[in-house]
Amino acid sequence: MVLKLHGSPWSTCASRVRLALIEKGVDAEIINVDLAKGEHLAESYLELQPFGKVPVLQDTETGVQVFESRAIAQYIIAKYRGQGAELAPPESDLKAYALYMQAISIEQSYFDPPIAQLAYEKVWKSMKGEGETDEERVKLLLAQLDRTLQGYERVLSKQKYLAGDELTFADLSHLPYGVFVEPFGFADLIAKYPRFQKYWEDLKSRESWKKVSASS
Repeated sequence: MVLKLHGSPWSTCASRVRLALIEKGVDAEIINVDLAKGEHLAESYLELQPFGKVPVLQDTETGVQVFESRAIAQYIIAKYRGQGAELAPPESDLKAYALYMQAISIEQSYFDPPIAQLAYEKVWKSMKGEGETDEERVKLLLAQLDRTLQGYERVLSKQKYLAGDELTFADLSHLPYGVFVEPFGFADLIAKYPRFQKYWEDLKSRESWKKVSASS
């Protein structure tokens, strides 16, 4: 295949890329990186990703090699524009593109940090042997997420999705980590915000997410 995606089925970031691939109708060869065995720290892998993280995309057609899930997704969206779901407006549409980049920043700046830290406290911390869950820290993270969802509720009172009334990758990018932490208090927060709840259920109902979650 033209595209090779190095990742792990347990990686939320790899799932983010797979969402973009499925929405665009693009196939990729999935090369499993066994994190438990430390394959992400092997010298051969560090040549691909100097920070030892997953995923990495290699395009054998163009010679492009890129890491960081959001950057990979943007590459896929740009290369396969006109195929499948658009997922991002063209840069020539200045207003729409600015609002799209704003939405990308909202997810990455306000949503992802507390969600990722919550996942760490409730799951990864003990798995890595780095201690027990700090429940006081969990309370602070959930309070931070509560404030974040208040902002989302205000945005969604004016439009269907984060960048406007069309679905973009910025919306889909929330799913892997968000669904992962639902059992740890996030689902209770969602129930407080009807517009966000409707938005969230809409995202989870997409066929692309069903396919990704079934294989993760």
